[in-house]
Amino acid sequence: MQFSKMFVLNMGMLITIAYLASVFYKYVVIRTSSRVKQISSVLVLIFAGWISTVFGFQLTDEVVFDLRYVPLIVAVLTYRQPYSIIIVGIGIGLSRLTFGITDATLAAVLNMSVLGVICAGLNIWMRRSNYRLIIKGILVTVIVNVVNSVNIAIVGVIPATYFFSHIMPYTLPTGIVLSLIFAFILRDFQNEQNRILLIQSTNRLLSVQKEELQKAQIVLEDRAKQLMIASQYKSEFLANMSHELRTPLNSVINFAQMISENADTMDQEDIVRFANMIDHSGQELLRLINDILDLSKVEAGRLDIVLEDISVAQLTEDAMSHFQLVAEKKGIQLVLDKKQGLPETLWSDPQRVQQILRNLMSNAIKFTHRGKVTLTVSTKQIKNAGIQNRWLIFSVQDTGIGISEDKHHSIFEAFQQVDGSISRKFGGTGLGLSISRDLARLLGGSIELESTEGKGSTFHLYLPLDREKNELTTFEP
Repeated sequence: MQFSKMFVLNMGMLITIAYLASVFYKYVVIRTSSRVKQISSVLVLIFAGWISTVFGFQLTDEVVFDLRYVPLIVAVLTYRQPYSIIIVGIGIGLSRLTFGITDATLAAVLNMSVLGVICAGLNIWMRRSNYRLIIKGILVTVIVNVVNSVNIAIVGVIPATYFFSHIMPYTLPTGIVLSLIFAFILRDFQNEQNRILLIQSTNRLLSVQKEELQKAQIVLEDRAKQLMIASQYKSEFLANMSHELRTPLNSVINFAQMISENADTMDQEDIVRFANMIDHSGQELLRLINDILDLSKVEAGRLDIVLEDISVAQLTEDAMSHFQLVAEKKGIQLVLDKKQGLPETLWSDPQRVQQILRNLMSNAIKFTHRGKVTLTVSTKQIKNAGIQNRWLIFSVQDTGIGISEDKHHSIFEAFQQVDGSISRKFGGTGLGLSISRDLARLLGGSIELESTEGKGSTFHLYLPLDREKNELTTFEP
């Protein structure tokens, strides 16, 4: 009966150690590496075996009966490395030496070492067997208890006959029952820990998903804001466009109607003047329509270019002569600055280059009240990806109203201008810079802006000089 009481006491100590080990793992070991976790668990099982011996049943001064083999059963059911189980068995056996070196302690070391090897084999069998876990757990528990009893009878200091007749009838069934109870308690405890870990993992996942949803919501709100702004810009564009189209169209209709109704009484000079106004209004109307068509072609990727040799001198002279009269009427000085080392020709599309230059110079004159507009032509060597490339640069500088730094990007977007009401003040559709940027890309170049609000602006058009004449040009919006 004393055996049963001491075994129950052993079981209580093992359950206490298991709980304390769980708390230690939860708050300390869980933050360490997998190797530290493995070593910690082995030490805890060895310590549990030693505690069982401390609170075991002292049959004689040397002989102690206890449940020191129960941690080995735990190791079989939980470990995946057989060598760790052997270390636990040998470690528990060696811990018996802390009570002194006697025949009984040496027998205990041998017994636990043999049990460690057998339990390692049972661990391999468990991972390869298809039996249910509960069946495998019962078989392992029974086998370990039986082998422990046989080892004690063979290598122990108690005569085998006395052990089998007076001790084993109490220790073996009690050990099996208590081992099974502890195994099931441990299994339930482990399942609970797994559920806690699963909940923690789920909470972390939900937290990550919440952050991702918040980020996605911010992105969606930003895109909604951008769509709202784009819608606003397009609404303003349509309002501006209706005004821009209606003005020259009304001029054409009104002057044509005046000529039609008063042709017999009008002087020839008035007729010529009205005809010139009709022509000017018609040209303005055609320019607006061409801008819209060019934008739609660029966005659809259907804008074709024709490459040929262009005279750089003729290109700049045409740009200057086109705006000379407009600049003089506005009282603005128009200056051409040609740097040294300019090439004679440029391999590009003359119509599109002229279109870009006219858009840039038209904007410069439009937004300059006084001062001057300067067209500078130069060349520059730029190294890109380890390759030196030559570029022809057209720089259009004005002394106008300038552009704030936060608007440098948006002015190149279609339908957008520095100020939503700027078209009503200065006229225009807001498409010129957007078209010019896309045309520059189509020609293999780019447009850069330098500007400070109130201090004027400089637009740089970069066009490649090293372009092969057999090069095919494609454009993808």
